[in-house]
Amino acid sequence: MAKGYIIAHITVTDPEAYKEYVVKDTPILEGLGGRFIVRGGASEVMEGESHDRHVVIEFPSYEAAKAAYNDPAYQEVMKIRHRTAESVIIVVEGA
Repeated sequence: MAKGYIIAHITVTDPEAYKEYVVKDTPILEGLGGRFIVRGGASEVMEGESHDRHVVIEFPSYEAAKAAYNDPAYQEVMKIRHRTAESVIIVVEGA
């Protein structure tokens, strides 16, 4: 079965308040089977335009990644990200 991924491209607009999101989303997503592959770190846009921060979370399946995104506990914590950052979130099936 192909793995699933949540890919996030984020520009943080309130760094101090965003810290609360990171503290709260990590145990939820890990508890739902997620494994952080990329979380911030150095990046360079080689073509086009992008946000400042990039996150890739691996899940056992595409369905598990979608379920994690839609999980009620994560949906509640997501409100913090909506207040403190601009983001694009994609759920994708691996090869």
